[in-house]
Amino acid sequence: MSELDLLYTDVEGDLRGSVRDLLADHCDPAAVTAVYDGDRSLVGGLWKALAVDLGLAGLLVPEHQGGAGASAREAAVVLEELGRAAAPVPFLTSSVVATTVLLGAETDLLPLLAVGKRTAALVVPLSTAPDGELPPVDVDAAGRLTGTVTSVAGALEADVLLVPARAAGGTAVYAVDATAAGVTPVVSLDMTRQLADVTLGGVAGELVVGDGEPAIRRALETGAALLSSEQLGVARWCLDTTVAFLKERRQFGRVLGGFQALKHRLADLYTGVESMNAAARHAAAALAAGDPDTPVATAVAQAYCGDLAVTAAEEAVQLHGGIGMTWEYPAHLYLKRAKADQIAFGSPGAHRARLAGLVGLAV
Repeated sequence: MSELDLLYTDVEGDLRGSVRDLLADHCDPAAVTAVYDGDRSLVGGLWKALAVDLGLAGLLVPEHQGGAGASAREAAVVLEELGRAAAPVPFLTSSVVATTVLLGAETDLLPLLAVGKRTAALVVPLSTAPDGELPPVDVDAAGRLTGTVTSVAGALEADVLLVPARAAGGTAVYAVDATAAGVTPVVSLDMTRQLADVTLGGVAGELVVGDGEPAIRRALETGAALLSSEQLGVARWCLDTTVAFLKERRQFGRVLGGFQALKHRLADLYTGVESMNAAARHAAAALAAGDPDTPVATAVAQAYCGDLAVTAAEEAVQLHGGIGMTWEYPAHLYLKRAKADQIAFGSPGAHRARLAGLVGLAV
């Protein structure tokens, strides 16, 4: 693998500041919690602010197609901040995964995604790994799609569904108007990225990628690689918030952060989060550089970050004591996001097995 620069650039720092400021103004934790009660009024306005006002929807789209022409490094920074806020927006599903499917395709949909006029979702289960089995959707000679795909992320917010279908010459990708398909919400552990079952009962689709499998695999690889940055953001919020709490909370006449046992737990968590940072940045940098060992970097990042984010969220809940268990305090949002992310694009165990194959180890 070639040498990669993992340090954040000034441009990435400015981007982080802009996204963090916007989320501070538009993504109040109480409004995020309300999503679990069925109030999704936050989602539309927040997504417009991110996608249109900041122009983040087209971050990965080339400039000649109306996008920003940025790289996976910048997208990773955005996902770190979205993870820190547990933001209920379809950036990962639409602006990363679905957009990556369409890169290089001759379609009018990509410029619309780039400027935030449309939102899309790839119709595969959220748990599908980069080398995983694709859902069994069939297409006839007239382009009518038939099949059901469960646990699709981003489908509820999508205007357009990108459906992988088994055609005579292999897998192709068809664009379907979301209103024409049956999209059934599913009660999900992480309601900030609520899943849905998609039913296609002879729905007409528009062919957008003829040789679809390479594009789908590339999109899933990109999603898995950049998901580690979101997991890093989740873990950083958990660490920073817990440290701040333990510096102020007093018990038995002492600041809780002064107890050695808690210091040790926080020190272990700090070293773990810093290791997450290295793994996630390595995956993003490899992806941005087109490094041939990107699959290895992705598998390493997901094998490590998926478990560590859950550990960080569990520690946050426990070290906050009673307040960490309450519905009003946002710690549970991060635990649910971390746990749901743990199985997205393949579980840590699946990525360890994949890594073994990539580096030639017997499993």
